[in-house]
Amino acid sequence: MEKKQIIKKNKRDFIGQVVSNAMEKTIVVKIDAKKMHPKYKKSYRVSEKFHVHDENKKAKVGDVVKFAECRPLSKTKKWLLTAVMKENK
Repeated sequence: MEKKQIIKKNKRDFIGQVVSNAMEKTIVVKIDAKKMHPKYKKSYRVSEKFHVHDENKKAKVGDVVKFAECRPLSKTKKWLLTAVMKENK
């Protein structure tokens, strides 16, 4: 019998770009955001990387993917791949 991951509605989900798929069933996804400095009003970029569980190894480097929060699967992996939005050619 195959285990199914259930994603609850109140969980956080993000969209980001895959930067690495070198690990088994794990991809690294990078999210970029622009922020404004409160005092100087200059905008700057920040990025954050997430380790995402990819059970079927569907995502490749450069793909845009959607992922959601789930229970901790390992020390760094707390996210589950929900969809590949845009594939890289």
